[in-house]
Amino acid sequence: MLGAKGAELANLARLGMPVPPGFTITTETCRRYLADGTVPADLWYQVDSAMRGLERESGRAFGSGPRPLLVSVRSGAAASMPGMMETVLNVGVNDEVAARLAAWRGERFALDVHRRFVEMYAQAAMGAPAEALEAVKADARASAGASRIEDLDPADGREMLSHMLSAVEEETGHAVPFDPEEQLRGAVEAVFRSWNSRRAADYRAHHGIDPGLGTAVTIMAMVYGNADAESCSGVLFTRDPATGERRVFGEYLPRSQGEDVVAGVATPMPLDDMVGELPEAHGRLIEAAARIEAHYGDAQDIEFTVESGEPFILQTRAAKRSARAAVRIAVEMCDEGVRTPDRALLSVPAERVYELLLPRLDEGEAALARDGGRLLTEGLGASPGGVTGAVALSADRAVEMAARGLRVVLVRPETSADDVHGMIAAAGVLTARGGATSHAAVVARGMGKPCVVGTESISVRPDLGRLACGGRSVAEGEELSIDGETGEVFLGAIATVEPHFAEERHLGRLLGWADERRRLGVRANADTAADAALARGFGADGVGLCRTEHMFFEPERLELVRRMILAASAHARWPEDELTAWRLRDSLSRLQEMQSRDFEAILREMDGMPVVIRLLDPPLHEFLPTRDELLEDLHRLRADRAPADRIAEREEMLAAAEEMREANPMLGLRGCRLGIVHPEIFAMQVRALSDAVRALGAEGLSPRPEVMVPLVADAAELRAVRSIIEGALTGAAGPGGERPPGLRVGAMIETPRAALTAREIAGEAEFLSFGTNDLTQLTFGFSRDDAEGGFLARYIEGGVLSSDPFLTIDRAGVGSLVERALRQARGAGLKVESGVCGEHGGDPASVAFFEEAGVDYVSCSPYRVPVARLSAAQAAIGRA
Repeated sequence: MLGAKGAELANLARLGMPVPPGFTITTETCRRYLADGTVPADLWYQVDSAMRGLERESGRAFGSGPRPLLVSVRSGAAASMPGMMETVLNVGVNDEVAARLAAWRGERFALDVHRRFVEMYAQAAMGAPAEALEAVKADARASAGASRIEDLDPADGREMLSHMLSAVEEETGHAVPFDPEEQLRGAVEAVFRSWNSRRAADYRAHHGIDPGLGTAVTIMAMVYGNADAESCSGVLFTRDPATGERRVFGEYLPRSQGEDVVAGVATPMPLDDMVGELPEAHGRLIEAAARIEAHYGDAQDIEFTVESGEPFILQTRAAKRSARAAVRIAVEMCDEGVRTPDRALLSVPAERVYELLLPRLDEGEAALARDGGRLLTEGLGASPGGVTGAVALSADRAVEMAARGLRVVLVRPETSADDVHGMIAAAGVLTARGGATSHAAVVARGMGKPCVVGTESISVRPDLGRLACGGRSVAEGEELSIDGETGEVFLGAIATVEPHFAEERHLGRLLGWADERRRLGVRANADTAADAALARGFGADGVGLCRTEHMFFEPERLELVRRMILAASAHARWPEDELTAWRLRDSLSRLQEMQSRDFEAILREMDGMPVVIRLLDPPLHEFLPTRDELLEDLHRLRADRAPADRIAEREEMLAAAEEMREANPMLGLRGCRLGIVHPEIFAMQVRALSDAVRALGAEGLSPRPEVMVPLVADAAELRAVRSIIEGALTGAAGPGGERPPGLRVGAMIETPRAALTAREIAGEAEFLSFGTNDLTQLTFGFSRDDAEGGFLARYIEGGVLSSDPFLTIDRAGVGSLVERALRQARGAGLKVESGVCGEHGGDPASVAFFEEAGVDYVSCSPYRVPVARLSAAQAAIGRA
């Protein structure tokens, strides 16, 4: 109701923190305003009443008196959205009030306050373009020969303010309001409207924040970090937001207001420097920070202002932090007795764990780049990770370039909330100005993207399509590499290396607690021995999906698979032809040897753990060239008068492709249907698996393979394939007549009918595995390949769907089918194991659903295994 900012300010006031007096307009009021575009009838009466209370508490009068009361008007949603909505400072100032401020604090101060209000109000409430106001300031600096606007003498400052007011009226057709009450009302409505700004909408969409929440509006008495030499504004973190180290970390700007620091308009000073400048204020801030962190039991991001040596706390919130910092803080706070292991597990968003597995710049290549003169500059490493990308000099360009498939580094003088859509599209962010608490740093950390800020030697010129540094120029589209830990910026590409998971000590402890707490098993989708080794290293409980078709696409194997397809096609037409039968046997035998070696390697890596082997799933035509490619080849071969046997081979392949051609191949001859029509293929795979199991058993290992039958829609299909498997096992008996250990056989539930008839299918299976990728396609009637590149994005943007159903399970439709299938199987007293092997197995929200549904395990890509382990623990804690 009060938004995070309003609620936390109320908490701070209760704690006795030095918070300026103020009040909050609720999020409900915003929602009512956005619904019909008008304020509730009694709002201004209530605001006027609250303002009278604020005057009594502060001992000042709003917009009048010898020390006039000015206020800040700030946004604040229930979910933190740093910098995404409007703030207007110094509301209540006009020419008369500025004269009183000048008498109180001096003319430079009064002009600075007045100018800041005009800039912020004109943009937020009146829609004046920032470029027009920046042009006025640039002209004033040039005319006076000043490097900063704050350095203008009073005469030049008055002239600049006059030009700015004229520019606002010219651009908007309206004058900036003189009446303080009108200013206050305009600022409040501007904050309400900013909830639906593009940058706020982009940020919400990226972070999954409910667009229906609305923002609160907090109105506070102004305190002035620009009052005198003993005044400043800044931001501090109770722990280092990049590393998680237990130390107060922060930055401040003398003679500034708070927006200067977070907007990155200048590179601030380290908080430690305040010890020498304002020692008493520094000590009181450190003491307040410790009390605030202890109260919340979490690392805090605290905005403060010091006015004439007196510190004030303007805001606190849970600190945005890098993934590494989040894990370290969680574990160390547990060691300090601040948190329990359960609270530590819940404090780290599971998705963030994935960031610890992201690449960093190769140190060897980076060293060579330094020696070779390719180190362009150094700034502040604000968000860890390394990336190479093409330079984009505006947010819109970043979106355009990323849409063309380019990896992009967004380079800006400093970022603002208007750049969020570009930051979402970019792989990394680089700014010329700003510190580790600037907008770019905070937002990039929240997104888990590498970020370097404060590279002041860089001149960013979007108007010229280039950036310059130390006599060197880099054009938009050229490559840069940035290191978000060291702050280094290199010309050209630098290779990246994978992190060492075993060295992540704090993560290892956190995931150890997760394994003790979770009920769900976590397996990996692994098609090679390398995948399996990686998954085991990441803590997988086994392999939940091995897609055997992925073993066939190497050039040597692909040629052999094509020979097998041609032989199978010919054998179906001429079953009595001995040559055709021999060609089929030969190709199957050679494929069996290759596949057996593959199975052996995967089972060796996962020794003692279950490995689910899915029999061949895709249509056979996917292994053949397309019809157009074959026709083109034939035309070229005939034109070149190629040997007759090569032409005949291509003609045979074209005939097979024509024979297998289907109007809708994803619903055609694939999965279990393929095995029933061509039983020799499934039989070959089972024999290969049997050979691998026998070989490993002879070495004293304990392979645990399971065979999964894809695309089952009817129990009769599963019975037919089980018969093929049984026959293959009998034929695979060893020299002494012994058979390898029995293989568990399960069904892949990918069709709605399979889910609806799960009772019958489970009667034929030892396990069920939900292939939620295809189950989602077939339930929605969406083609995943087409929808995700087409209308699906429009559906999500327009609110037709709340999320991508291929990324997060659709609980109402697909999820209800999963639940129904499980109820059917268990209701019949069948003790079949159940798993999920679609991409949803690595999505935290989907994992929570599978925990509720009672699924036994999820399977996901190896790099998502740590995410799923933590998600499973969080889901279990949530249900406890």
